[in-house]
Amino acid sequence: MSAAQEQTQSPTVKPLTRRELLNYIWLGSLGVFLAEFAGVGIIFAFPRFREGEFGGVFNLGPASQLPSVGSSPVPNNEGKFWLVHLPEGILALYRVCTHLGCLYNWQEAENKFICPCHGSQFQRDGTYITGPAPRSLDRFVVRVIDPATGQVVAETDPTTKGPVPIPGENYIIAVDTGALIRGDPR
Repeated sequence: MSAAQEQTQSPTVKPLTRRELLNYIWLGSLGVFLAEFAGVGIIFAFPRFREGEFGGVFNLGPASQLPSVGSSPVPNNEGKFWLVHLPEGILALYRVCTHLGCLYNWQEAENKFICPCHGSQFQRDGTYITGPAPRSLDRFVVRVIDPATGQVVAETDPTTKGPVPIPGENYIIAVDTGALIRGDPR
């Protein structure tokens, strides 16, 4: 072969070794895993709560449809809260006990909430009475909305944590289960 023929021939390609092939496969699978992990992380960081789904807003309708003042608290299973109508206004108490997370119940005969797991007891407004619970019951933010304007007229105050007064029977009541107010320590 002459020197001219050697220059016109294509250069020889070095074959891929087994070690290089395995390294490429490993790096490719690692890249796919990291891309999936980043995608799930982004989806988790931006939760999408819809109306009527726990973590979102529950529209309870006009105040005229609420239980009467002093009646037994009404459970809302989808929203995970007890709706309590006191003479001062409306409360939405989170249905999970502040001790170890059990679901407590309203005991009509004793006129208080009692946790069946460890015996913590709470008044109608969620105030701690006795038992191992470290604080009073947690609450959700309740909003009173004017149906004519759509404006919020009254809302649970996170500092006082008291019931929200209802100015009239036509006002709409909404409970925001994404806004939790922790109970007072005992």
